[in-house]
Amino acid sequence: MPDQQSRWISVTFLQGIEADAVLGLIDRSGASAAFEYLQPRDHGEATTNAALENGYVYDRIPAGRTDHTIEHDGSPYALTYSRTYRYVSLLRWQPLESEVAPARQAPHRDDIWAAPRSTRQAERTVTL
Repeated sequence: MPDQQSRWISVTFLQGIEADAVLGLIDRSGASAAFEYLQPRDHGEATTNAALENGYVYDRIPAGRTDHTIEHDGSPYALTYSRTYRYVSLLRWQPLESEVAPARQAPHRDDIWAAPRSTRQAERTVTL
């Protein structure tokens, strides 16, 4: 489940005739079929970069009053759709980089080469 340190990335947004096909799929086979149909449009890092570049990144799942929102059990995906406005959107939960990358460790006190230059010079004079 996403927390305050995450975001939702837009994977795909379909409207009009393209959305009608997916809405029909939802009616016939359920939301799981729509997830299966739309997930191949997620190209991982390329999708994330495109969403960041174009501003399709959200703190929470964007949804209006006429929207249906379904989070796919056990996966990072969410589906929103509206029959009224004829659109379907697939989003992916994305942790922030600070959650993904391990924290950089502080240098050991005895590692003078990891310290700033002024500190190295001061320590060198003391140890000589």
